[in-house]
Amino acid sequence: MKSSKDIAELLDEPACEHNKKEKSGCAKPKPGSAAGGCAFDGAQIALLPIADVAHIVHGPIACAGSSWDNRGTRSSGSQLYRIGMTTDLTEQDIIMGRAEKRLLHSIKQAIDTYNPPAVFIYNTCVPALIGDDINAICKAAQEKWGTPVIPIDSAGFYGTKNLGNRIAGDAMFNHVMGTRDPDPLPEGTQRPGITVHDVNLVGEYNIAGEFWHVLPLLDELGLRVLCTLSGDARFREVQTMHKAEVNMMVCSKAMINVARKLQKAFGTPWFEGSFYGITDTSQALRDFAKVINDEGLTARTEALIEREETRIRELLIPWKQRLNGKRVLLFTGGVKSWSVISALQDLGMVVVATGTKKSTEEDKARIRELMGEDTLMLEDGSPKALLQVVKDYKADILIAGGRNMYTALKAKVPFLDINQEREFGYAGYDGMLELVRQLALTIESPVWPAVRAKAPWHKDKAA
Repeated sequence: MKSSKDIAELLDEPACEHNKKEKSGCAKPKPGSAAGGCAFDGAQIALLPIADVAHIVHGPIACAGSSWDNRGTRSSGSQLYRIGMTTDLTEQDIIMGRAEKRLLHSIKQAIDTYNPPAVFIYNTCVPALIGDDINAICKAAQEKWGTPVIPIDSAGFYGTKNLGNRIAGDAMFNHVMGTRDPDPLPEGTQRPGITVHDVNLVGEYNIAGEFWHVLPLLDELGLRVLCTLSGDARFREVQTMHKAEVNMMVCSKAMINVARKLQKAFGTPWFEGSFYGITDTSQALRDFAKVINDEGLTARTEALIEREETRIRELLIPWKQRLNGKRVLLFTGGVKSWSVISALQDLGMVVVATGTKKSTEEDKARIRELMGEDTLMLEDGSPKALLQVVKDYKADILIAGGRNMYTALKAKVPFLDINQEREFGYAGYDGMLELVRQLALTIESPVWPAVRAKAPWHKDKAA
């Protein structure tokens, strides 16, 4: 079980500007603060997209949740990550002290059945409270069966989902990264005159396969992605992250401790960027070229940006005419509170307000930069508050997470899901086409005039 000192160190993240501010998101969690997602939830969300690993939840079965589509991440190969594994602790296991034995047997069963390259063990509240030593169990299992077994001590009561993300990143840095060097480039794949540079993306979850919109661009530039932590990742890729020339924090401060520790231990520079919207996608590509400082890469990057921006802006013309001036209430978490604004502004839409419940001080600064100092930032995400903003600011659509869908639909307000449950990828240049298509389909749906009209049996009194 983590000590209060361990948790304090994770909360006191030097790379977070908002950490210096009193009552910030890094403050010690208060009772009830994990209601919107506990530390275990955050740790599993961060690592579950590592597709070829056996993920075992050590705790009661209720902690395992719905495994088959826990998050909308996609894999280009292995589907092992979608198989829910749990030690399924009961009262008898806890009272009779059998929890550690069940964990050992579960590890053996996972190795015998699936032969994974590694097994991840997620500690939950119950085994943490009864004092199970998962570090010792994992070490013993690894020595006995020769498969890496990684302990992720992420009991839910430690704190919020964001803390769980950091716990997950910490586990990867301490137990996995630096244990293997990258494979050499296959013969015949090296293009003449192009130096291949190795990079990592931290906080990219490949929701709805959206990173596959971006990967061909990086390949064309000669940027080899060693690992995306964690979307569509493999265990052997995570092992090589220490060899990258630069790390990009993709739309997330969740695992910023990984970028900071890789910089401290291996001297790897990092920057934060977003692949949502034309402007931000181009900026992210330029930032790679700037940090790597290769003249050939810079030239290729500018040529690619000019080509792709010209192509995508022409394709967006008919859509922009339909969406221009439409008013949006954006209520989502963290960096999507500003990164999606850029994409919407590229379309000529007006963002009337944005949610900042899970945003850092840096996120809020970017919002002000994009929308002005007097912009409306919402902390209260209650249905009453959201619908009042829709009414007061005459919003045409609510863009938010799935939990707000029925709030919008009951109020007869068009709704678009932007969080991890969505089925469509919006990243990169091609992702913009999907975003505008979904926005137009949602706003222009014939259902809205139908449900807002009077029922035919309610005759107008004037008649």
